[in-house]
Amino acid sequence: MSASDAAAADLWTTRRLMTWMIETFTRKDLDSPRIQAEMLLEHVFGCKRLSLYTDPDRPASAIERGQLRDLIGRALKNEPVQYLVGEAKFFGLDICVDRCVLIPRPSTATIVEEVLQHRRAISTTGQSKGDGVLIIDVCTGSGCIAIALLKNLPAARAVATDISGDALEIARKNAAKHGVLDRVDFLEGNLLLALEQHPATRGERSADYLVSNPPYIPDSEWVSVEANVKDYEPHLALRGGEDGLTCVRPLFEGGPRFLKENGLMLVEVAASHIEQASELAKQSLHNVRTLKDIDGLPRVVVGTGSGIHGQTSARP
Repeated sequence: MSASDAAAADLWTTRRLMTWMIETFTRKDLDSPRIQAEMLLEHVFGCKRLSLYTDPDRPASAIERGQLRDLIGRALKNEPVQYLVGEAKFFGLDICVDRCVLIPRPSTATIVEEVLQHRRAISTTGQSKGDGVLIIDVCTGSGCIAIALLKNLPAARAVATDISGDALEIARKNAAKHGVLDRVDFLEGNLLLALEQHPATRGERSADYLVSNPPYIPDSEWVSVEANVKDYEPHLALRGGEDGLTCVRPLFEGGPRFLKENGLMLVEVAASHIEQASELAKQSLHNVRTLKDIDGLPRVVVGTGSGIHGQTSARP
């Protein structure tokens, strides 16, 4: 073998790194090996995903290889790749994340999709998207739901709450990153309590939408939670008590009074407790129904506020 052949054989190109990482992650039974490999390479190379395929013979520098070795080692110990790169994808947006907040899931996008569909259904021709609309996002975490809605409803405003001040710092960072910080107020407090003093929400029937992805994993299911979730993501944002409804219950009990007439409330819950959550919702909301997430699981409970005159939703 010539010196040039030896050098070429020792060269770690994008293509070679990608192949090796996918094979390694697959052997270790990590979720979505190709996506994890792409995210790590994008992060270390400082490039977009497309570049990994349009320039597959790009050699990695010694510094880049060292960075990858460290990140791959952590990924093989089940540390979520989103925390490793500090970013997660949600509804077409790059959302900053760290271990203070949950990693946004595709299942949560069900809430965003339903609100936008509802808005299109009731908007009049020529109306600015979200004109005069107020959204309340409880347990906002990274802010992903509120921010995705504000990006798609450019005239809407939001009030977002979380019990974690550290989580709210991440949410503010994301709102600033996506240019919606001037349209959202972040409040620290447990569930609905922070809304009591805010000018936009302290009066009843102020919101068009109340959305929430609260902690909802029941104690009985905690033992089966995957290690990359249980060992790294914040338990405060995950565990929902004995029946998974510790935070869901007060949301359905107190949330409807913040809704305008025919306002919509959408809460993500454990699929295993969707029936119990629906029954709770029926005690204070009308037209209660459930939505399936991207995996076909019943995940979101939706209901309509009764309104000042006790009317139900006119939505078909």
